[in-house]
Amino acid sequence: MLREAEDALSLEFDDGVVQSRMSHAEPTRLVLEYTRLMMGFLLFQPQPARIAMIGLGGGSLAKYCRSRLPEADFTAVEISPAVLALGDVFGIPRAGSHFHILCEDGAAFVRRAGATLDVLLVDGFDRDGLPPELSSVAFYDACRERLAAGGVLAVNLHRDDPAYRTFIERIGTAFAGQLAVIEADASDNAIAFATDGRPPSFEVLVSHLRRLDAAHPVDLGTTLRKILQQRPERRAARQRPRKQRLNG
Repeated sequence: MLREAEDALSLEFDDGVVQSRMSHAEPTRLVLEYTRLMMGFLLFQPQPARIAMIGLGGGSLAKYCRSRLPEADFTAVEISPAVLALGDVFGIPRAGSHFHILCEDGAAFVRRAGATLDVLLVDGFDRDGLPPELSSVAFYDACRERLAAGGVLAVNLHRDDPAYRTFIERIGTAFAGQLAVIEADASDNAIAFATDGRPPSFEVLVSHLRRLDAAHPVDLGTTLRKILQQRPERRAARQRPRKQRLNG
């Protein structure tokens, strides 16, 4: 369902949950916080050659990547012809040599033999939530298999889903614990980042932030802070009891 406002156009499920939102004044700006958090994949892969996204919606992430990462080969996979039919309404670019849109089941796409990916984005919700096909153990295993060495998976999850913790455990198992889960402040969204191989060090992540921040208005600094807070050493430091101060 489309909902028109003075400053934005939204794509919503029947129950009113917002799927995508586009600013009329800045069509490629990422309006929703969770989409900006998903762009945190740049901290792991600052110059991706191949990106694929499961779930197109209103095309916010697709348009942003096409605009800001024009050299990357980008493929969006959307199962719903009705959603694809809204492409012109949301100003989604037409397919070209570096930009592809497929009407296909996302799980089948991931399993299919093809070029390995530097980045795989999964944002494939329907009105009932996250489909089983996009949240199974087999699916997350296939995601890892499809990634190139050092590649990163970014999955949009909903914290109010009863199976939320189960999904996180499945992703962590598939990626041998190389996982960070960060939460949006203004919604129930959470983004799980998983890497194929050892994740970049603190110094490398900060170096990527300094290089990328000016070119990407998505508040990567906040995303990096949230990611670092999930590092095991940071969690241990927060949980360690403070020593009592004695004055005398």
